[in-house]
Amino acid sequence: MKKLHIFNNKREEEKRAVIEQIILEKYNQYYRIAYSYTHNEADACDIVQNGAYRALRGSSALKKPEYAATWVYRIMLNECFRYTKQPQNLSYEYMQDAMGVEPSYTEDSSENLDIRRALDSLSEQDKAVIVLRFFEDMKLEEIADILDENLNTVKSRLYRGIKKLRGVLGENT
Repeated sequence: MKKLHIFNNKREEEKRAVIEQIILEKYNQYYRIAYSYTHNEADACDIVQNGAYRALRGSSALKKPEYAATWVYRIMLNECFRYTKQPQNLSYEYMQDAMGVEPSYTEDSSENLDIRRALDSLSEQDKAVIVLRFFEDMKLEEIADILDENLNTVKSRLYRGIKKLRGVLGENT
């Protein structure tokens, strides 16, 4: 009986090590996704930190270590969704941007601001598909795994999102 307990602890340690490695390797990708939702460096960092904490804390829930990368992406996206649903956590810069006021920083070109606003007009699920496909260069099958959705649903979200983005961006030109 004692050997089984030691074996389980070793498996848990291995899962945690795999998750730590994935977080370190893909930190910049997680940050870019979070930033696409928050438009604020500090808030994006907070989201990634919270997501990493939740992933490490819940490492025992990971059933198959070979799906750890997908599992961590899902956690990070859920953190982004959670953040956007909690208005008390929105930063001043994000609130300015959401209200249509130019943010205080100017490193973005007006074209990037238009794209960012157009992305913000999408539903969370459609935005996630667009960001993962075009900004993270993921395959649709990977996106379907991360979002835990059918491949055809992901394709529909992608095409619907692109159509809406074209409409929104067409209005701005």
